[in-house]
Amino acid sequence: MTDAVIEVDHVGYRYPDTPTSGPPALDDVTFAVGRGQFVAIAGPSGSGKTTLLRCVAGLSRPSTGTVRLDGIEIDGVPRSMAMVFQDYGRSLFAWMRIRENVALPLRGLGLTRSEREERVTAALSEVGLADAADRYPWQVSGGMQQRVAIARAVAYQPRILLMDEPFASVDAQTRADLQDTVLNVWRAHGSTVLFVTHDIDEAVYLGDRVIVLSAAARLAADLTMGLPRPRDQVDTRASAAFADRRAELARLIMRPRSAGIG
Repeated sequence: MTDAVIEVDHVGYRYPDTPTSGPPALDDVTFAVGRGQFVAIAGPSGSGKTTLLRCVAGLSRPSTGTVRLDGIEIDGVPRSMAMVFQDYGRSLFAWMRIRENVALPLRGLGLTRSEREERVTAALSEVGLADAADRYPWQVSGGMQQRVAIARAVAYQPRILLMDEPFASVDAQTRADLQDTVLNVWRAHGSTVLFVTHDIDEAVYLGDRVIVLSAAARLAADLTMGLPRPRDQVDTRASAAFADRRAELARLIMRPRSAGIG
């Protein structure tokens, strides 16, 4: 891929306490992500999705292979990346107001106070929390807390946004709303997004591509979704193309687990 911003090159990862005879957490994974793409990462539990994302983020160093950003090997956490975690409650500070939580990562960017406030106000507006800026995280719902975490990443204005199953702990309607919020933010800012999910429908709905990891923690497939944008929770999901992509992805993820049943 000539316009690749992220290159994962034969990456493997083995946790330090794993016996050398045991399976690695990630095994010889290679793919590239183009600038501005929205790429979902899917696969069964234990397939290495979060480990892969941590390697891309520079939070874990691959045991083998390399991850490159703009052609340069990642060694540490790049300043141009932001990450949204699944456990949004633990990523927010209960004693800080929502606007203060969003402003926290901006302190090291050399911005003036007015510039920080401008970014925070704009980010909260983008995720629909303009009226909640002076509340505390514990005063709002789980879905709103996750919007705070997204707003914090948006305010940072990253080139690359990494999201690790960010909607796994919310109800179905909130999840759909948050999916559309992320798509709107991505479209507005042109960031490159890597989005880890267990949810097959979510991967198809969000992604330009879906990277599929197998139960053996290897790359099983790199699928292009080809669904038109903008996407709609009703019309997109009702389309024949969506059903086809969903079935293809389900076969890859679920068939290996069901093969021994019966």
